[in-house]
Amino acid sequence: MLRAVGFDFDHTLGIDNKLERVAFLRMLEDACASGACYLGTLAEEIERIDAILQRQRTGECSIEAAVEGFIAQRGVRPAGYADRYKRLALEMADAFVIPEPGVRALLDGLFERGIRCAILTNGWSPLQERKAQRIGFDGPVLVSATMGVQKPHRRAFELLAEALECDASDAAYVGDNPIVDVAGARAAGMRAVWYDAEGATYPKDIPAPDAVIHSLADICALT
Repeated sequence: MLRAVGFDFDHTLGIDNKLERVAFLRMLEDACASGACYLGTLAEEIERIDAILQRQRTGECSIEAAVEGFIAQRGVRPAGYADRYKRLALEMADAFVIPEPGVRALLDGLFERGIRCAILTNGWSPLQERKAQRIGFDGPVLVSATMGVQKPHRRAFELLAEALECDASDAAYVGDNPIVDVAGARAAGMRAVWYDAEGATYPKDIPAPDAVIHSLADICALT
């Protein structure tokens, strides 16, 4: 019997419209007013930013190290820029983060049926918690930077099961990434649900999900 549901956030419960990239660009603009310099065209800077953010999301570096390294390459002292960046990103959340259609009704419906819900997301705190607040989610939010472990590591899903107060076998995990979300959840003993909102092709070399949904409303049929 399914007692609980864990959710990925980005591209599952909501989208942030490149919030972190834009925050980096705005920070760079401010830094240039203090003597920093661009290292190439805007398109080249965006490539660098996206690469840095990917490293942070996979646990290779903290958001603080990502920001400070980025600024230091541009000829100014990096002190204070990490805090400036995080403050800017948090201020942008309300304007940039958009809930997936029907997410509030889905969460309310699961709550009414006594099904516990939590978010397990790679990223940094408190931005991921702020994104969850933006869509009206008030349950547990587990963030990789705080936990010290990234999806798809098994321990991340074990911590999710603990937050949901159930055995892994009694929970489903919903996410859009076949490797990070589906394979990770399955390896931890959870029912893995692939959220395919764009009609993508599932990789042949990744364990298949237990279920595929194309709308968050489809989750109700699985519970």
